[in-house]
Amino acid sequence: MPSILALMAAALFALAAALQQKGALNLPELSLKSPASLLRLAGQTMWLLGTIALLVGYVLQAAALDRGRLAIIQPLLVMTVVFALPLGYMLTAQHVGRSEVIGAGVIVVGLALFALYGDPAGGKENAPGREWAIAIAILGLACAVLLAFGGKGGLSLKAGIYGTVAGILFGLSAALTKPTLDFLHAGIDELLTHWEPYALAVAGVLGFVLQQISLGTGKLAPSVATVSVANPVVGILLGIVLFDERLSRPGWHVLVACLGLGMALLGAVVISLAREGASADDRPARAAVDAATA
Repeated sequence: MPSILALMAAALFALAAALQQKGALNLPELSLKSPASLLRLAGQTMWLLGTIALLVGYVLQAAALDRGRLAIIQPLLVMTVVFALPLGYMLTAQHVGRSEVIGAGVIVVGLALFALYGDPAGGKENAPGREWAIAIAILGLACAVLLAFGGKGGLSLKAGIYGTVAGILFGLSAALTKPTLDFLHAGIDELLTHWEPYALAVAGVLGFVLQQISLGTGKLAPSVATVSVANPVVGILLGIVLFDERLSRPGWHVLVACLGLGMALLGAVVISLAREGASADDRPARAAVDAATA
């Protein structure tokens, strides 16, 4: 059941990305330096529908994390990029070439191996505050360094950098969801007395905003692929370091599971780096086509 919920969440995340991008393509470039550009998104019907799909996806992901291990739930979210390819083709005329198709196939095979031979066990629901502080500081520094280069280069690079930072924050949010849900089960009063829910809200909102900037470039494949790689990588690392989650099957089972996970992440990278059919300069033309066919 947790795995099914995670796959359903991945499908909704892909739908949300495609719809939000369709809404953003009709607007001027989105930027952190211009908060008004982000506020204009609220006036786009497609973007609002995508946001609803995103919120439902978050609920399903939280339900999966409440029932399963971080180290198995987060990797399944790599399927977001597989679901996003046909949706991007249908909704925003994204080019889907041979490299993207091959990358999607590698992801499916890799995740199948990980699901069959990986068996995360053990673990705990929370970690000491000192360990959380170190982890958050390291992730925050990584995000700051990436954002320093986010405004440079072409649209694909911008989509990839902002997507990576969003994925890091989403991975952190997923880890914070575990103790938050545990506190929620004990009651609202208990929930509000801990710092984890507030940190979850901050990381989630920042990740959401940065993902919109990434999607606003019009480059769906690198945007979704980088989110889908950074999110599970951070989630797995935090699951191992903070929650003591481990692959319980001995010997070659662990090797095959790790190989499968590596294949899935490689497939997402292949999609991210694949040459897209449209150039960075055809964004206005594509937006006109989308507006005419909407």
